[in-house]
Amino acid sequence: MSTSAPAKVPTPEKPGGAPAYGALDRYFKISERGSSLAREVRGGFATFFAMAYIIVLNPIILGSAKDMYGHHLDNGQLVTATALTAAFATLLMGVIGNVPIALAAGLGVNSVVALQLAPRMSWPDAMGMVVLAGFVVMLLVATGLRERVMNAVPFGLRKAISIGIGLFIMLIGLVDSGFVTRMPDAAQTTVPLQLGTGGHLTGWPVLVFILGALLTFALIVRKVPGAILISIVGMTVLAVIINAVATIPSWGLTVPKWPGNPVATPDFGLVGQVSLFGGFSKVGVLTGILFVFTVLLSCFFDAMGTIMGISDEAKLTDAQGYMPGINKVLLVDGLAVAAGGGTSSSATTAFVESTAGVGEGARTGFANVVTGGLFAVALFLTPIATMVPSQAATPALIAVGFLILSNSVKEIDWADYTIAIPAFVTMLMMPFTYSITNGIGMGFITFTVLRLAAGRAREIPVPMYVVSAVFAFYYLMPALGLT
Repeated sequence: MSTSAPAKVPTPEKPGGAPAYGALDRYFKISERGSSLAREVRGGFATFFAMAYIIVLNPIILGSAKDMYGHHLDNGQLVTATALTAAFATLLMGVIGNVPIALAAGLGVNSVVALQLAPRMSWPDAMGMVVLAGFVVMLLVATGLRERVMNAVPFGLRKAISIGIGLFIMLIGLVDSGFVTRMPDAAQTTVPLQLGTGGHLTGWPVLVFILGALLTFALIVRKVPGAILISIVGMTVLAVIINAVATIPSWGLTVPKWPGNPVATPDFGLVGQVSLFGGFSKVGVLTGILFVFTVLLSCFFDAMGTIMGISDEAKLTDAQGYMPGINKVLLVDGLAVAAGGGTSSSATTAFVESTAGVGEGARTGFANVVTGGLFAVALFLTPIATMVPSQAATPALIAVGFLILSNSVKEIDWADYTIAIPAFVTMLMMPFTYSITNGIGMGFITFTVLRLAAGRAREIPVPMYVVSAVFAFYYLMPALGLT
């Protein structure tokens, strides 16, 4: 009988070569999707840093507007509401949807709430409209209509939506960093954008962005794990040093400076301040319905495009471009819209900045658990959470935009003009109109018209007819006097 020690049993592994993590791995399917715990954690951090600006920006947009009674929302309460809702929705998406798609107050929708709804009613009335839009989204999910619309989108258009999002987040990165700026209307020029300020790249903040972009690409070329997160952290440290020794005119929304008091006490005063149907008594039933429709349309298709683009980039779709378990994801998204109204932080939706985490390797909802946890911590440490300047975070968007384009553009059938032209319209209209919804709407209408013109009406799914008609009505609303 041998007395030698038994052979060491190797750590079990699953497809992708990643180690198994027991119950955590089984629930989130970490190794099954070829990821690892380290990748998910890095991805969660990268996504948070890329979208933490919303904690500052959303209160600025909502807090600067008045309702019909001249009331402003409190800035401190808005910061708490924004971080709280982002934490709740992102964690819920991770645990239930199991996808690395973080959520927070939607840019664009908050402007609609601040500039179109609030001036016609009270703030609780306006937020009630947002809650109703969320309920409608959930109803569409429950009836299967939302999934049918997503599944009716042709493969080529799905890829175009991904590419459009890639171009869109690249433009967001260039604008938010100050590398590209808007030409003032007073300039009386046909050129809408310019390089830097006055056509020149000047100032330390832009240098931080340039160095960050070069560092990110260099690390990606070298296949360094954590490339995006390393760049964000490294450039934040550099920005803090530069800000301490140099005179900087403006970093934008966030200043890279260690706060004197890193702890902030959350104020939950806005949570629950909602009137579901009060707005209808102020503006009338028809106008109220149109307001809800406007919020609904933006939330529905912004989220649809983002979910499709990120799931495709994260390799969570099958050969036909469909994502298994999509209904759970869509249900959480609808609940997030309603939750945003319930906290007065405006409609909460999927964030394209989640691509920063996907670029870092995130493939499961555990990355969302990390991101959501960081938003929860930000409730008490908002000064620290918002010290990462956009110039340090936006290089991640440039890099991820490139990765999306390189993976998707070759999969479109450019020989079929009834797909190629709508795809072209979709991918360009997103950055050029600064709206995912507009890109989708114009692409869908173009697809339907061209297929009809080509005598291929039977190849158009019924939901595409319906959605194209809805978008056409939406674009005609101002001409019809319905806005």
